[in-house]
Amino acid sequence: MLRMGKLTDYATVVLASLAQEPTGHCAAADLAERTRLRPPTVSKVLKELQRAGMVISSRGALGGYRLARPPELITAAQILDVFEGPVAITECSTAASQCGIEKLCRVSSAWQRVNAAIRRALEDVTLHQLAGLDSVGVRVATLAAEIRQDGFGHKPAEINTAKINPEKMNG
Repeated sequence: MLRMGKLTDYATVVLASLAQEPTGHCAAADLAERTRLRPPTVSKVLKELQRAGMVISSRGALGGYRLARPPELITAAQILDVFEGPVAITECSTAASQCGIEKLCRVSSAWQRVNAAIRRALEDVTLHQLAGLDSVGVRVATLAAEIRQDGFGHKPAEINTAKINPEKMNG
């Protein structure tokens, strides 16, 4: 099963919280409170993100952590790379492949195409989108444009692409 680890998931939550105020600083303790993650987990995640150059820390009374670049320039692929390494669903999909049958394998190129498609999809999703900062109406319209026939000749139901007010969705 393809699944990212918990630290990657937590990192996305922490980054999404920072993306709410991309130029402001936020203390690790405040991030832990905002995200409801344990403070040691937030600290561990922030340390890795700082090492990778995704966040910047500053000391002092007004210090804390902030994004190193705008959320529109941080991709899901970059976040996964920090905590999981590059996407590689098979041994031959890695840059340093050590598969003994790769030269004779008939399925290798197909799996590499799948791997490349997954990578492209992850590169197309930004932190801005992960944090829910883009327009809900735009996401629905994009989804509607991407829906294809279901393989049985049925056309998808029409989707209302009118803008949705997120505040009314919460009750």
